[in-house]
Amino acid sequence: MVSEKHIVVGLGELLLDLLAAGKQLGGAPANFAYITSLLGDEGIPASRLGEDVLGAEAIHRLGELGLSTEFIQKDSDHPTGTVKVVVDHTGQPCFEISESVAWDFLAWTPQWQSLAQRAGAICFGSLAQRSETSRATIRKFLHATRPNALRVFDVNLRQNFYTAQVLAESMELASAVKLNHEELPRIMRLFELEHRSEEDSARRLLSSQHLNLVCITRGTNGSLLISANECTEHPGYKVQVADTVGAGDAFTAALVHGYLRREPLAQINDTANRVGAWVASQSGATPAPKPGGLKQTLDEIG
Repeated sequence: MVSEKHIVVGLGELLLDLLAAGKQLGGAPANFAYITSLLGDEGIPASRLGEDVLGAEAIHRLGELGLSTEFIQKDSDHPTGTVKVVVDHTGQPCFEISESVAWDFLAWTPQWQSLAQRAGAICFGSLAQRSETSRATIRKFLHATRPNALRVFDVNLRQNFYTAQVLAESMELASAVKLNHEELPRIMRLFELEHRSEEDSARRLLSSQHLNLVCITRGTNGSLLISANECTEHPGYKVQVADTVGAGDAFTAALVHGYLRREPLAQINDTANRVGAWVASQSGATPAPKPGGLKQTLDEIG
């Protein structure tokens, strides 16, 4: 799985998930960066933590996962973000997200500008744009990237932390958009577009938002990938679900990995579903591969 290494940035919220079993590092950027690194690229989380005990725990955990902390900003005025996570009997999580926390105050710095200019791909979402400060910084980051960089908007609608305007403007800045089958009709309504079918809506987003790729994930039922020239569906891999926390981020990481290598969409779709299913079969968003390595671990899926 390793070839040329690309710098791939997970940009946005970094936090601690508060689960019944204890605290876990959370937030899409760290989950995404971890799986990206497992696949062979240089996954870098870019976020902001409080100068507090939870922030120190998060930094320690990033180190344990082998992730760089160079682009994690420190905030002496705001606490490290937390999310109360309750997982139901099917493994689906419900989130209660704390507000006015460190990642709501992402700052644009020369260091981040340098990172943006070197990145081959960036993944960002809607949640980290709930505050005007972080929204402005994320947009500066995206504008600073190279024209050919892959900019993935992984929608991740959470609570009421989004607007139609933020979603539309994010898609304008993106070259690829990923969303799930529940988010798609909601977004079509917000954009005042008719939702007839997943494929039709994906094609309309592809055209109207001038995107290179639209990905619709369907939970245990796989996914749909559409570009101007290709359309591929995958039925998904059936696994015993431990919890789905981080499975979508893992899917996105594999999607980016394959897209950067110009693999056929069908191949990308298969690998992304395999990686997402593996993470869903494990507890937490950052499981360790089996001793045989990631390839052997993924080969056992399906």
